[in-house]
Amino acid sequence: MDLYIIVKLTHVIGACVLFGTGLGIAFFMWMANRTTDPAVIAGTARIVVIADTLFTATAVIAQPVTGASLAHMTAIPLQTPWIGWSLALYLLIGACWLPVVWIQIKLRNLAIEARDTGKLLSPEYHRLFGVWFMLGWPAFAGVISIFVLMITKPSL
Repeated sequence: MDLYIIVKLTHVIGACVLFGTGLGIAFFMWMANRTTDPAVIAGTARIVVIADTLFTATAVIAQPVTGASLAHMTAIPLQTPWIGWSLALYLLIGACWLPVVWIQIKLRNLAIEARDTGKLLSPEYHRLFGVWFMLGWPAFAGVISIFVLMITKPSL
């Protein structure tokens, strides 16, 4: 296998990890939240924070590195419109993802507190969960839009 194929495969796997881990995390957090059980939410959020750290953060770093490498290997200028739009969307996704990571940690801690004190989930928990939920929509739309741009490579 030549270097180009290895870099391209790494880039595609990174994209799959970003989308798949994000979707999995969203699903498990949503389902745990629906139980309203602080113990379930605390356990799920603990695992979600670990998954985001291990998988999402790694892919977030790998994507621009492999993408820039592919552009260089194929002599596609980074100023190409579809690449520029992809990068802009990537920044939008990052602007959604960074607060989501902090919110997931806060949700986990609030659920642990409710579990350990035997209290209901706090209004702050519910407010933060709503923010977490809303930030997911533009992030997922951005990832799908980048997929479309990578596949179609339109001349915008």
